[in-house]
Amino acid sequence: MKAAELAKLKEITTYTVQLSPPQYPQLRKDLEEHGFVLKKTPYAFFSALKDSEKINVTLYKSGKLVLQGKGTAEFIQYYLEPVLLRQINYGYEDIINDLESHDARIGVDESGKGDYFGPLIIAGVYITPKVEKTLRKLGVKDSKNISDKKIRVLREKIIELCPFSVVVIGPERYNDLYDRIGNLNRLLAWGHARVIENLLTKVDCDKVIIDKFGNNKYILDSLMKRGKKIPIVQKVRAEVDCAVAAASVLARGEFLRRLAKLSKELEIKLPKGANDKVETTAKELISQQGIDSLKKAAKMHFKTTRKIFMDL
Repeated sequence: MKAAELAKLKEITTYTVQLSPPQYPQLRKDLEEHGFVLKKTPYAFFSALKDSEKINVTLYKSGKLVLQGKGTAEFIQYYLEPVLLRQINYGYEDIINDLESHDARIGVDESGKGDYFGPLIIAGVYITPKVEKTLRKLGVKDSKNISDKKIRVLREKIIELCPFSVVVIGPERYNDLYDRIGNLNRLLAWGHARVIENLLTKVDCDKVIIDKFGNNKYILDSLMKRGKKIPIVQKVRAEVDCAVAAASVLARGEFLRRLAKLSKELEIKLPKGANDKVETTAKELISQQGIDSLKKAAKMHFKTTRKIFMDL
């Protein structure tokens, strides 16, 4: 972390975060190993103090962890985030959002989550400060603010300039995974983790930023050996970061390409989104090729499916 960023964090002298029960014993063990003195405190499992660290750590029976003292920032930076939480916690999101990152990093985002037809795409892009300048000049930003025509052009540029990884979960595979997992955020976490692991075989990187989509634990549980070694920064509206914006463009570009390919295979133009036009197209597809054809084209757990079947 740069000096100016650390100076901002050093202003923090109190901090509170909610822990989960599996984290309690690890915290206690780590504190004892690092020379903290534990003592009993009302309504708490324990308090831990280390004069040289200038910090008091209290874990309440509600799971609330309270940090107090001048050493709070260093405790967050060097232990709480990278070791115990393995994430940037939103308890001080206002500070984190003020710290623009220009370091080399991986950004990850998805496309197709809200589209009835077509695959779910998760893409990851690795950028350096030099490449970031080029991407910004090209107009790379959140894909939701770029036309489909420009997205297709930018996709090619990103592929030329950046190491990347793309995970494509086609409709049939998506439906199978969703039936087994039963939770979209867990499915997204699995895809994000695969992208991160794939990219880490290509580049040496110690920073990953993703757009927050659900419980932080989902993605952490899905990571394997390489991914578990580095902190994953999950931020709301992370597309403002150039690496995540590039990933969003790459993911959307790949989604558009795959949707067009699927349309050609099924000999019917599949629209984006989840609207009346989508319902009409789905009914036409069933009429022409049967109900099973819908499973090859659509995400079946959408409410749209129920509406379509009710009208048949």
